[in-house]
Order: sequence, then structure tokens, then C-alpha cells
Amino acid sequence: FPLPPVPITLQTLFVLLAGFLGGTRTALASTAVYLLLGAIGLPVFSSGGGLGNLMGPTGGFLIALLPAACIAGFAGNFAQKAEKPRTYYTLCLLYGLIATLVVYLVGVPFLKYNRSLSWSVAIQAGMLPFLIGDCIKLLAAAHLARSFHPRMAQLLG
Repeated sequence: FPLPPVPITLQTLFVLLAGFLGGTRTALASTAVYLLLGAIGLPVFSSGGGLGNLMGPTGGFLIALLPAACIAGFAGNFAQKAEKPRTYYTLCLLYGLIATLVVYLVGVPFLKYNRSLSWSVAIQAGMLPFLIGDCIKLLAAAHLARSFHPRMAQLLG
């Protein structure tokens, strides 16, 4: 959904889910492939494809998906050893919240400097409109991960 200068997407939902279900290695690899495909021109980003997307106002948010994937992957790594579903869910929520904050901590300053905005305008444009949606995406990713975790454990043996 376009909301200039930063659109509403489901990128963080899937990055969190990749980490929660696949662990650090899978989350980093899948996110890196996604960013690489977009950088070489495939239209996978909300504004199409091309290296310009990584240098534009949303570039910081896109680049921040890599550390966010790594952090979410920690939840997946630890959760594989968790015996209780509630522990798994709690780990996903905790690490998912940290991962989401990292996206803001990288994306908002990048937006600020890219567009020569004041801090208050950058926060109003790049964070405040997304807080509720990102909380919903975090809850959805944690719930989906908890639901799919037993199936993934069976598949991975």
C-alpha cells in the first residue's frame, strides 16, 4: 500500500517468519536472496526493482531486513530446543520485537538523511504510521510460527 515516502508492505512479516521457522541461516539466506533479486532489477520491492531502491528513501528499511532476519533467526534457533509452545511463542515475540526495532533504528535515520528531513518528520513519516501494523505483523508471525513449528520439526526431523 503506497504511503509516501515509505509504503506499507508485508516484508517484515515474512522476514520474521523465516527467522522463527528456519533459524538464523535460513532467514539470512532467504532475505539476502530477496534483496539481491530486487537489486538486480526484478520487481520484488514495492516500487519495482533495481539498485536505486536500496539507495532511495526506503533503502535503510530494506537493508535493515538482514539484521532483523538474523535476530528473528535467534528465536528460531532457541525455539527449536523449547519444549513448551508458550516458551516458543514468547521467544518469537521477544526477538521479533527486537528485530522490528532494528528495522526502525536503521530505516528512520536512513530516511532522514536521504530526504534531508528533521528527526521529527522522519519519525512521523517512517515510523509512527507503521507501529500498529508492525505489532499486528509481529503477532501474526509469532502465531503462524507457533502453529507451523510442530510441522516444521517433523519435516526437518
